[in-house]
Amino acid sequence: MGLQEKLRDDLKLALRQQDALRLLIIRVLLAECRNEEKARMHALDEGEVIDVLSREARRRNESIEAFRAGGRADLVQEQEAALAIIREYLPAQISRDELVTLAREAVRAVGASSLKDKGKVMSHLMPQVKGKAEGKDVNEVVTELLAAS
Repeated sequence: MGLQEKLRDDLKLALRQQDALRLLIIRVLLAECRNEEKARMHALDEGEVIDVLSREARRRNESIEAFRAGGRADLVQEQEAALAIIREYLPAQISRDELVTLAREAVRAVGASSLKDKGKVMSHLMPQVKGKAEGKDVNEVVTELLAAS
């Protein structure tokens, strides 16, 4: 079963259970998938659906940071609940240690020796961690590794 089918099935379940928040979030995710399909003019594959869900998760993270800075604990809690629902559909996130290991392998694979080679490392590494790690975190780890060498 594909991710979109799972979302549709879970939408029906949320309707039956009258889970308002889950219903809202799943509707948003499905609408974003439909919008992306219209923009790309083809049905989304699993990787593209994961991209859409990752983008929505990133938006929630940014909202959480902004609401925390603004002292809005009520909205932080709401966004965290939405983020938890979105994460149920995303692949498991890799730990920082696993990310460091993968980044070291990528540095070795492309023969990177300085920060100038960061682009090569990132282009080699990002397809491996797509949907499993935030680009910001990957960038941070790669920068640290290349700065240390």
